[in-house]
Amino acid sequence: MSWLKIDKFLLILVCVVVLASFFPCEGIYKTVFEHLTTFAIALLFFMHGAKLSREAIMAGISHWRLHVVVFLSTFALFPLLGLGMKWLVPVGILTPTLYYGFLYLCALPATVQSAIAYTSVAGGNIPAAICSASASSILGVFLSPVLVGLLMHTQGGTTDTLHAIGSIVLQLMVPFIIGHLCRPLIGGWVQRHKKIVNVTDRSSILLVVYVAFSAAVVEGIWHQIDGWQLLAVLGCSIVLLTIVLIINTFVARLFGFNTKDEITIVFCGSKKSLANGIPMANVLFPAAAVGAMVLPLMIFHQIQLMVCAVLASRYAKRVAREEAALQVKKEEVKSA
Repeated sequence: MSWLKIDKFLLILVCVVVLASFFPCEGIYKTVFEHLTTFAIALLFFMHGAKLSREAIMAGISHWRLHVVVFLSTFALFPLLGLGMKWLVPVGILTPTLYYGFLYLCALPATVQSAIAYTSVAGGNIPAAICSASASSILGVFLSPVLVGLLMHTQGGTTDTLHAIGSIVLQLMVPFIIGHLCRPLIGGWVQRHKKIVNVTDRSSILLVVYVAFSAAVVEGIWHQIDGWQLLAVLGCSIVLLTIVLIINTFVARLFGFNTKDEITIVFCGSKKSLANGIPMANVLFPAAAVGAMVLPLMIFHQIQLMVCAVLASRYAKRVAREEAALQVKKEEVKSA
């Protein structure tokens, strides 16, 4: 009956969501938690920079086949699935506003922090995940408004492109580069204390979930729609995420990617960024419509974090089994 066991990390995530629902961080506390989250993520990337060798980083950058698959999943597969949801409006499953909210969700770039953190927890190709997710977020600043304009009618407006790119570079790439430059000094210590990196991964995810869901609660997520509409958005989000995960997994195996690359494709190609989506919505849509437009994104964001927590745990066990089997083969070859 081991399949009945619930992942402990998922239980913690659920508790964090409940905590944010009843005690969302607001005012000065919100500022404190946002700074704490930024620090945790910066520390995470600093440690990964110190852990990864120059050869591993170059391999991640040069892994163009993987990056193409993630790019197509984020900016082609999602929008096509979003357009396919149009038939849910005439049958009454989605209101027109919620449908446009899903279209907007599908046009957004991937989230960076959680995609890389889950890839790390699962034992995936971290250098490729860093390159792929960061590139998706940067390109999304340009592509997402264009996709939104193609998928639906919006108000005119432009996003602060330089600010968005600067934030990504400052929060993610700079700590990573500093950590890598410090590798000769602390690389050995980080390798000997891998549990610390793992704790940093999971802690950053919990902080991101709490801060993101607190913002959703403060915005009135539980008051904007009735119970049936909430169930419809919840169900559509689960179906949308399931389809994307299945297609990404199938494509990764079809084109012969190994398990670590498959993990990176699955996690980087299935995420949608709440951090990018909320500010962008404030520019693209009228102020009165922003709350309803980002509701599918807020719910989808929480679902993707929880589902991927379970997937990351399962992938981690699979990677551990494969590495153990590989070690046995190496020992057999040496003894032969």
